[in-house]
Amino acid sequence: MSEKKKIGIITDEDFAILNVPPFPRTSFFAHEHPLRIKSILDYLDKVNLLNDSRIILKEPINVDESIIKLAHSQYHINTIKRLSKFGYGIIGDEVFITQDTFYLAKKAVGGALQALKCVLNGDVDHALALIRPPGHHALREKASGLCIFNNIANSILYLRKKLNYYKKIAIIDIDDHFGDGIAQYFYEDPDVLYFSIHEFDFEEGDIGFIDELGEGEGLGKNINFPVPQGITDDDFLEFTDILHPILTQYRPDLVIIACGFDMYWDDKIGNCLLTSYSYYNFTRWILDLARTTCQGKIAFILEGGYSPIGVPACVHSIIKALLDEEYERPEFEYIDFSSESKEEEIAKIKEVLKKELGKYWSL
Repeated sequence: MSEKKKIGIITDEDFAILNVPPFPRTSFFAHEHPLRIKSILDYLDKVNLLNDSRIILKEPINVDESIIKLAHSQYHINTIKRLSKFGYGIIGDEVFITQDTFYLAKKAVGGALQALKCVLNGDVDHALALIRPPGHHALREKASGLCIFNNIANSILYLRKKLNYYKKIAIIDIDDHFGDGIAQYFYEDPDVLYFSIHEFDFEEGDIGFIDELGEGEGLGKNINFPVPQGITDDDFLEFTDILHPILTQYRPDLVIIACGFDMYWDDKIGNCLLTSYSYYNFTRWILDLARTTCQGKIAFILEGGYSPIGVPACVHSIIKALLDEEYERPEFEYIDFSSESKEEEIAKIKEVLKKELGKYWSL
């Protein structure tokens, strides 16, 4: 354990209070609720992490419309403002609006931006932004999948256009769902590598498939690792066999984790069977790799994750890993899912993906 290590946690009380969905708990919309953040903060307080001298609490950066406009059209911004002023609405694909939506979505961008800046400035070793609403589905002119503004894309564009930061960035998206918004922003960009592991509908067809590899100078830098529903802890880190050599060759200056927890076994939206131990082991893995590729500069940005018992445990596990400490998962996670493993399916996916990526990387 290193007493010198500092972990930045970026959040705000507003994330735990505002933008309450006006729907019953049986509704899909209702899962994106302020209790997502409140449950995390209460849990971290209970295990005495918020008072740890190594934890540096930071507030989101204040952002105005000119910053949001780096990633979104004026029409989209005006739509969110107008409906928020009205106080209610449903737009795009599965997005609800309340009187707080524009204010809180803007603050979420500021939270993601603070996470990136404090890592790049050396204020902290690593950062974790506990923000909502999520962002990785949001497009330039469209809200989608509970996402209003694309928090990660907006932050990267800010670094480039306002701070003249044009170094290579790797985004690893571990949310249960394909981050189609992020992928579209950087599909032709050689300086942003996007890797996503996500649940995929192999029967009906879906976006986020193996052959979506980028375009132009971005070829080979949009990488999808689609998995069948029901994967377990035994399956999750199989993707690292592919990603490890790619990141070693790419050598980004910064690693951003689009950190969704909806592959958790108790999640109401995802269909996988992970426990918090998967997120602990993933964090240990990426931390070790980042130390040799980007001086350990990692920022975790909260995306999905809707289990009130699971998300706090998963966040705790990530912080413990970042602090180089052992982690013991909660007793309620001791469920044997090994018989559900998708080992054979995962092996086939890896084989096909390696062949596709072999044109661009040494694997």
